[in-house]
This record gives sequence, C-alpha cells and structure tokens, in this order.
Amino acid sequence: MARLRHVVLIRFKPETASDQIRAIESAFAGLQTKIGGIEALEWGTNCSPEGKDQGFSHCFLLTFASAAARDGYLPHPDHQAFSALLRPHVDQVLVIDYQPRS
Repeated sequence: MARLRHVVLIRFKPETASDQIRAIESAFAGLQTKIGGIEALEWGTNCSPEGKDQGFSHCFLLTFASAAARDGYLPHPDHQAFSALLRPHVDQVLVIDYQPRS
C-alpha cells in the first residue's frame, strides 16, 4: 500500500479572531492523537515572499499509511467535530490528496 498525503490549505474569514485561530490550530494538530491511521501531521503558516498565497494562511499536511486510512479519517467523529469548529471561521478551504512519487 502506498502512503497518502492529505494537504489542507485554509483561508480564514477576516473577522476571525486570533484566539479562535489558535484554538483551530490546536484542535487540528490534536487529531493525530485522536484518530488512528495518521502517521504524521505537520502544519505551519504561510511565510512565502512570492505573494501568490491568495489569502491562504495555514497549511496542514497529514500522512496516512494508505487511502483506506484516509477514508477512515474523513467520517471519524473527531474529524467531524473539528470540521464543525472550523466551518464558521473559514472563507475557503483547499484540500488535495496525493500519493508521493520520487
């Protein structure tokens, strides 16, 4: 089985307060300890000098052992609870899944 990467880019609504963003960051990062199948989870905020971010400020990168592991993550109650926390504060989310190649 091939590993699968799950990339989540977030553009927050302008009115989202910094403490709300910090709570969302913490909740997303905490999913790795709550949901089996997540091999790795890393995240950060945009620091590119190119100006091509289109307002997306946050990137979360999850690594799953397989597409089946990702498929178990998506409907998981903890992921659904996180999505409900995130939804009111998001202007746009972009999600891309891929299987890494060398």
